[in-house]
Amino acid sequence: MRRALPAAALLVVLTAAGCGGDAAPAPAPAPADPSKISGEITWWDTTRPDSEGPTFQALIKQFRTAYPNIKVKYVNVPSDQAQNQFQTAAQAGAGAPDVIRSEVAWTSQFASLGYLQPLDGTRAVDNESDFLPGPLSSTKYNGKGYAVPQVTDTLALIYNKRLLKEAGHDTPPTTVAELKQTALDVKSKTGAAGLALNVDSYFLLPFMYGEGGDLLDVQNKKIVVNSPQNVQAMRTVADLISSGAAPKPATTESYANAMTALKEGKAAMIYNGPWALSEIYQGKEFTDKANLGIAPVPAGSAKAAAPTGGWNLAIYAGSKNLPASYEFVRFMTTVESQAKIAKELGLLPTRTSAYDNADVKSNADVAVFKPIMDTAVPRPWIPEGGQLFQPLLEGYQALVGGTSTPEEMLKKVDEQYRGIMKDWS
Repeated sequence: MRRALPAAALLVVLTAAGCGGDAAPAPAPAPADPSKISGEITWWDTTRPDSEGPTFQALIKQFRTAYPNIKVKYVNVPSDQAQNQFQTAAQAGAGAPDVIRSEVAWTSQFASLGYLQPLDGTRAVDNESDFLPGPLSSTKYNGKGYAVPQVTDTLALIYNKRLLKEAGHDTPPTTVAELKQTALDVKSKTGAAGLALNVDSYFLLPFMYGEGGDLLDVQNKKIVVNSPQNVQAMRTVADLISSGAAPKPATTESYANAMTALKEGKAAMIYNGPWALSEIYQGKEFTDKANLGIAPVPAGSAKAAAPTGGWNLAIYAGSKNLPASYEFVRFMTTVESQAKIAKELGLLPTRTSAYDNADVKSNADVAVFKPIMDTAVPRPWIPEGGQLFQPLLEGYQALVGGTSTPEEMLKKVDEQYRGIMKDWS
């Protein structure tokens, strides 16, 4: 799901990540001829096999040409299953892949459990200083690097220009109040839904950040999910539904429902990220790509901000093919590989220099998303970070289902967080 951090936030994240770690070893010398490295590796890819998979499989073919003695077994694992499957296999010591495409929130968890190979000083990491600080910070645990950033992302307001224009709006809403009014206008003047909500924790965060809320205060080790700011955010979401600006969403399959509604012209606006664009353009409403609009998420009373997301490439600590795995990770995160991914899929590179590449510059969607990344809020890169979303999801489902008030929802989420973050106040 996933970017540049604000400078102050970067200092906090990177300083915290560097505490207690050993000095990084000197870079490993390059083999006399890396193309002579041999072995067989298994890669678990978590992209959507229909819209994104072909691009990544094409990169594997390029890798095989450059490294003819390395065989790659490609396995596509659904992103909502990969975390548990990898953890189960790694814990059992059997069945784990050599390389996994790890969501940014999983990396520190896997590293803390000893499941990932440290990568500092290895051939897997090429010119670390070229990576954007935000994505790079998600690869660190206790001062050491355990992954290489592959793509980064955040959320934006994605909208149907035709429907907004028919509703009397030539520009997208910039505040939540405008979002509500625009959605109501779309509903009354076009018959389509204004805003399709996705009942998922990640998609709830822009409303929380917009009011100045958050899940945790990492620097002070405090749980802050049950705050007045977040109560207001939940009231905002509930009001969007009760007012009719957003139809009441199903609590399951809501992502697919929202995407389908947008693609078919049954909804004018959704929150989503760059990873969704290749699928959206397959919809009948966007055969003319110019009909798709992308804008920053609307601001709440405090600011406009969305979460930092993305995917890293990590190597299983028990891999029997480390040299081959290092070369694979290195190849898949080069400027050229990231440029191909950006050009064909609109996914955002993690390398600073990649944004100077002609193929990256030619993708208008990447150009739109890049400045949105400048306001992205870093998520907590801590081992427990991946466990924070299930309680929030359950609370969100109860809220939209009408079985919980904003206050009750956040009180319960807070209680569950205290069971996860036992040493936090």
